[in-house]
Amino acid sequence: MAGIEMIPSAKRLIRSLRDMGYDFSQAVADVVDNSIEAQATVVTIDIEFDGDDSWVRIADNGRGMKPEQLREAMRYGAERKYDIDDLGKFGLGLKTASMSQCECLSVASRWNDSRADISAYSWDLHHIERTNRWEVLALDRNGLVPAIREPLKKATGTVVLWQRLDRLLGYKHPYGESARRRLSQMCREVELHLGMVFHRFLSGEVSRRRLKLLLNGNPIKPWDPFCRSEQRTQALQRVVLAVEAEGLSGEVVIEPFVLPPEADFSSPEAFRLASGPANWNQQQGFYIYRADRMIQSGGWSNLRAPDEHTKLARIAVSFAPAQDEAFKINVAKMRVQLPAQIRDAVREAVSPVIKLARETYDRKKKSSVAPVPSPEIAPASAGSKPPKDFDGTSKGTGTLEPLDSGRTAALARVRLSLEEWSKHILAAATDAERPVVESVLNRLRPTPNK
Repeated sequence: MAGIEMIPSAKRLIRSLRDMGYDFSQAVADVVDNSIEAQATVVTIDIEFDGDDSWVRIADNGRGMKPEQLREAMRYGAERKYDIDDLGKFGLGLKTASMSQCECLSVASRWNDSRADISAYSWDLHHIERTNRWEVLALDRNGLVPAIREPLKKATGTVVLWQRLDRLLGYKHPYGESARRRLSQMCREVELHLGMVFHRFLSGEVSRRRLKLLLNGNPIKPWDPFCRSEQRTQALQRVVLAVEAEGLSGEVVIEPFVLPPEADFSSPEAFRLASGPANWNQQQGFYIYRADRMIQSGGWSNLRAPDEHTKLARIAVSFAPAQDEAFKINVAKMRVQLPAQIRDAVREAVSPVIKLARETYDRKKKSSVAPVPSPEIAPASAGSKPPKDFDGTSKGTGTLEPLDSGRTAALARVRLSLEEWSKHILAAATDAERPVVESVLNRLRPTPNK
């Protein structure tokens, strides 16, 4: 039976593909993945605010692409063979991530180190809506805008340029201080996100893949969620689990850490930085890595709920792209699931981490409460009268008796101890509680016998 090819409507489908759930930071990270695969050592992200003419550029010094390779890379669902440790998977990331933020995506590449041969193509949403065809536009090398041409003048590499930032800036005509502030805030967010997602590459932990990221000329620093440079961070035993899916077997590596409480950090600034982009309670849990690139930052993957008492627990979970089917990774590399076959083993592996994190947190809470000194009362001598309350009344008699000189000295010591004790209680009381507390303390204070 003969098949009939049914090509999707270009203008309808490409609009739908813009809504795959990327935010700005995630979209930039997906493009950086391509730069890492191209063996780039430096990736520069530049963001230019100029109203309607604002743009975002991601340029690398990787090996570049020949014209036929670039055309294939521009195809939705590009066909290519991925290496075992490649960050790509579906052949969609460059296009879907970019077009989620802009209406015009241009990609230019130079592959020849000795000659400045530059190939460039563009996806333009206006052209697609006008023609309803899956057509990329070839860009004239001599007519390339400086934002594309400049990074490729001296060496090989690839430039990705986003123009007409309709979704990024959120304004039809993004002029004015509000749009500028919005873009400035997004720069801060992308800095934090990239420093977290690629921290293993930025810190040199990934063999032969040392990476430098620059945002508007400033180096992005790696953010280590496990605070391994802190002396009081506790690293627990590493666990390796076997996983199999689609006939492929592999290993999942679990590395648990318990961070120190605030008082045990090297500095208040170090504690603040350790809180992460989402702050302490949301940053507890699993940090899941695929080929050393972070996919999930925090959360317990439905094994448990976040808890203030376990916020010091952070666990690295690492797997290779060969286990993608087992982890159900999505196109945007933003969602991942723990395989059902290892969930019980993971729960068992993290149980001691949860316990230690809770104990560490509870010790911190106890040590933050100032010790209350016990009242110092002189021991009674043999044959002495029944002990007196603070007002000099004999316990159980209800009558007043004069105090001898020894008793007077003991009472003075009690009074001093009580005053010291009162200071601690008053310091811990709120403004609303203080009048009531002072009233109670005044009734407890001993009155000297006149």
